[in-house]
Amino acid sequence: MIEYRNVRVALLGAGSVGSQVARLLLEHGDELASRAGAGLELVGIAVRDLDAPRDVDLPKELFTTDAQSLILGADIVVELIGGIEPARTLVLQALQSGADVVTGNKALLATHGPELFAAAEQVGAQLYYEAAVAGAIPIIRPLHDSLAGDRIERIMGIVNGTTNFILDLMDREGSTFETALATATELGYAEADPTADVEGYDAAQKAAILASLAFHTSVPLAAVHREGITAVTIEQVRAARKAGYVVKILATAERLTDEDGVEGVSARVYPALVPESHPLASVHGAKNAVFVEAEAAGDLMFYGAGAGGVETASAVLGDLVSAARRHVIGGPGIAESTQSALPVFPIGTVRTRYQITLHVADAPGVLSTVAGVLAKHGVSVETVEQSAATDPGDGTAGTANLVIGTHLARESDLAATVVALRGEDVVVEITSVLRVVGA
Repeated sequence: MIEYRNVRVALLGAGSVGSQVARLLLEHGDELASRAGAGLELVGIAVRDLDAPRDVDLPKELFTTDAQSLILGADIVVELIGGIEPARTLVLQALQSGADVVTGNKALLATHGPELFAAAEQVGAQLYYEAAVAGAIPIIRPLHDSLAGDRIERIMGIVNGTTNFILDLMDREGSTFETALATATELGYAEADPTADVEGYDAAQKAAILASLAFHTSVPLAAVHREGITAVTIEQVRAARKAGYVVKILATAERLTDEDGVEGVSARVYPALVPESHPLASVHGAKNAVFVEAEAAGDLMFYGAGAGGVETASAVLGDLVSAARRHVIGGPGIAESTQSALPVFPIGTVRTRYQITLHVADAPGVLSTVAGVLAKHGVSVETVEQSAATDPGDGTAGTANLVIGTHLARESDLAATVVALRGEDVVVEITSVLRVVGA
């Protein structure tokens, strides 16, 4: 039997993910040791409340409320507390002590990533974070290692299972947003306060992480344009399906060149129309998927469980094995690459397509008026669909629906067009504005 040296592992947090990490470490220690080349000794689990109920029955002697002492005796620290504080302080303490850190904390990385990576580099430690984006899906390591020699052009991801579940239920079962959200809450996909999910905050944090990694540039969370799904209606979802699209909320990170020839990046989150033929359109339920467009490798799709205790624990343990291997081999950690230092462009710089649904007066010249507004703002029309006019029967003019699909145009011009259309007398109401992607 092979004798392995032990690597001491401290676990911070024993929630749904942390308890599963501890269970798998204890149950599969010998197998993990053979993969890592070192024994993974769980020396303790730091929690706030020693008596809180746990998802998994774990040895009580492992638990402590003294996180700082636990950190100082560890080679690798696994942070699964979540949130900003005390996670930031504890991770910095771990890195400054020379320990490697494995984290699944997207909020912490999106907000304080540069500070943490700098602290790791200063002492030759390593910060691993596969579990911070898309749960069990391996996307961080492929971007960091496998595609390090390629040039990433764009990433589009369904990175929040709650919102994908809600939109999928609206699409496939005809549920309203409110009904779909209630179902998601009942099934445990949505928190009691779903704001972080349905308003796009969670996805924006992940977009910042993906953009920073893919483009070797620090992309602050504040620079990520964010829109949620609370305004998406069942009428929009039905109209999308009729036109051959599916409504999905996407986290997009893209390499761009502005009108002056300056290269930069964009990171944004919003609901959009995805063609039924695109791989992301077939991502159902609470699943996640990340679609990568690379210059040499071409199109790549990563699909799987985006959340869940045992599923996310898989990503944490993968990082933990990598960290243990590094301890066996020796040498400093690999610094995070942000040397490109590309500017982060605002949303108005992006070139996209709009689908605009208008409630208009049924009168001569309406179409030419609408087309004139678009032309004035440099937006050309790709498709027009007009529904049959309605007659109120009281002698007044009827109304009709007009669906305008645009060609690619600058976001700022498209947004200005929508504002101008609202001011036209012939436009009764703009009932829907959605971006079209992936066509």
